[in-house]
Amino acid sequence: MLNIEKPILSAPMGGATGPEFVAAVSNAGGFGTIPLWGQPVERVRFGIAQVRALTDLNFAVNVNLAFPYQELLETCIQENVFAVSLFWGHEPSAIKTAKDGGLIVLASVGTADEAKQAVDAGADIIVAQGWEAGGHVWGNVATMALIPAVVDAVDVPVVAAGGIADGRGLAAVLMLGASAAWIGTRFLASEEVAIHETYQQGILNASESQTEWHNDLYYVKWPNAPHRTLSNSTAQKWKSAGHPLTSERPNAGEIIGHKPDGEPVLRYQSYTPSSGTTGDVEAMSLWAGQGVGLARKIMPAADIVNEIYSDAKKVIQAGYANSKNF
Repeated sequence: MLNIEKPILSAPMGGATGPEFVAAVSNAGGFGTIPLWGQPVERVRFGIAQVRALTDLNFAVNVNLAFPYQELLETCIQENVFAVSLFWGHEPSAIKTAKDGGLIVLASVGTADEAKQAVDAGADIIVAQGWEAGGHVWGNVATMALIPAVVDAVDVPVVAAGGIADGRGLAAVLMLGASAAWIGTRFLASEEVAIHETYQQGILNASESQTEWHNDLYYVKWPNAPHRTLSNSTAQKWKSAGHPLTSERPNAGEIIGHKPDGEPVLRYQSYTPSSGTTGDVEAMSLWAGQGVGLARKIMPAADIVNEIYSDAKKVIQAGYANSKNF
């Protein structure tokens, strides 16, 4: 359906990924996704053009349904984008608009019932996101339980997301019935991402137990937006103070750094620190999923795609050989 060689899709990871990364994933035989929501139309067109300048293969534009999305969808249709990835909610009208415009629709869900609703509305592919995922986490069901439930509920391809960071994870979700894996955190250790070196080093050093799911630790720009990040000093101070409400948080409103353009970054602000960020980067919102313990080496994105794919094949072939002993 996506016309790709390898069943690997990159998560959008807003603030971390750009055209170079997305094109690298697609050029390697996977499927890149670029986050362009929240930007003016001219920036959306420019972002699409930048990806197309680097690859003639397919990719998707990510659309956040918590924000006004109609103009973004219309721009994607006008630009003949191959696909859109819809997340954070269920909007049948968004699916219909995209389908009427000739786009392939990937819809992110957190339960089997949500998957059914999306397919009934016309979604082509379901992205089932497990609770282990980094960044903004829609549901609260673990990947291992979620994927087979969604696969059994719908008759369209299912892409598994959450905690998948190597070939073993890809092989596992394929065995659960998924058609592909949606991978984010592992790609934070790629050469093409635009995150700060302190953030990237934190990814390389973290164990599987060093991420935390929070309902409202960081001030996300839309309501009711749970998220998973690396454990850091900001989270520790907040927890030590007893998880106080917004106005009572330790050092709330404190400037802890600056963006590359000089704009201040406040403690508890939702912000992905880029390479030009200054200040106490460790204390910022460092999005990461539980697969972080498997990200141990910085590599080109294409090499990550190829390694995960080849390792998955080896695991599946070994499993087939071993099955003869049962």
